[in-house]
Amino acid sequence: MFPFMFLLLLVPHVLLSSTHEAVISPQDPVLHIGSSLTATCTLSPELGLHASTLYWTLNGISVSSSACSVLSPDTLSITLHNLNGSQQQSGDNLVCHGADGHVLAGSCLYVGRPPEKPVNLTCWSHNTKDLSCKWSPGGLGETHIQTKYTLKYKLRWYGREQECEVYNTGKQRYSCYIPRNLALFTPYEIWVEAANQLGSATSDITTLDILDVVTTDPPANVQVSRVGDLEDQLTVRWASPPELKDILFQAKYQIRYRLEDSTEWKVVDDVGNQTSCRLAGLQPGTVYFVQVRCNPVGIYGSRKPGIWSDWSHPAAASTPSSERLQSGSCDPKPGEQNSTLRRELKQFFGWVRKHASGCSGMSIKLYDQWRVWLQKSHKTRNQVDSTRR
Repeated sequence: MFPFMFLLLLVPHVLLSSTHEAVISPQDPVLHIGSSLTATCTLSPELGLHASTLYWTLNGISVSSSACSVLSPDTLSITLHNLNGSQQQSGDNLVCHGADGHVLAGSCLYVGRPPEKPVNLTCWSHNTKDLSCKWSPGGLGETHIQTKYTLKYKLRWYGREQECEVYNTGKQRYSCYIPRNLALFTPYEIWVEAANQLGSATSDITTLDILDVVTTDPPANVQVSRVGDLEDQLTVRWASPPELKDILFQAKYQIRYRLEDSTEWKVVDDVGNQTSCRLAGLQPGTVYFVQVRCNPVGIYGSRKPGIWSDWSHPAAASTPSSERLQSGSCDPKPGEQNSTLRRELKQFFGWVRKHASGCSGMSIKLYDQWRVWLQKSHKTRNQVDSTRR
């Protein structure tokens, strides 16, 4: 008894007695947007106050006296028209005050609309170990009053209905996470129910197999390196995510790269399931950032599309600098003639690369060997010319 009595002594007297000072009716109403409300504040006879001395506030702002009416010496009414949605989900505060500003009674107004059926329900599984789903509110979206969303699921042909329990309360609050106990070879039926004090709605049912919505970790150990002395090429290598070593999965990869001082990425789509690729047609003496991502696309030979992983952490490398003859003469030099021939051959092999499948081919390897030989002979010629000067 003693702790309870001690707590009572700590409670301010105004809170203990305020419920006897006045009563607002209706108490905590729930209304549709655009509705009108008439409420009354009825004084306790013990106060010895007159209703004409009272005033109302809504969310701390005084309501015009033109909206108020004295119904009797102890009752003041207020009428609010065309109500907007509540500014906070905990309700708008409608308060009755005495002439000195003393709070006599309060009520919460919940003004909003019933939910519409949730839409855009999508789910994905990380390495087949769990399931995450997200959705969007239907129709006009936010209802302005507290709406509860419940994600439910069950095995399509048997099993009991279950409810997701780990809901996200942050920016992605329209999402839920199922961490365990999932079946891999039986489809699920998944849906979302929305309910508030004005009504309820249910999304369309989504049917999915966990193996059809698998995503993985990004490829690991991404490395970018030069291709000998070739000034316009880099090689990218990476390691497959460990879970792809499972016999269930096949994979395809995608690469994107950008210049150091650029925000525009270029994407290489035709990497296939190999774990290395040659990037060609790059600028000499330039730093490139490269990322790789993975898509598990095959389950026991199936070609159903998977879900792309996040991009890997960026890796960087620079192409070799291009060596050019420095000369003030306008006469054509043998090196310039070779450059013209090289540009023509590069255009030709560029056409070959564009129409060849995959990242490289036999013609590219031969062209690379020729380029190395040409650059070495070019350097030797430059050294001979400098010793003669």
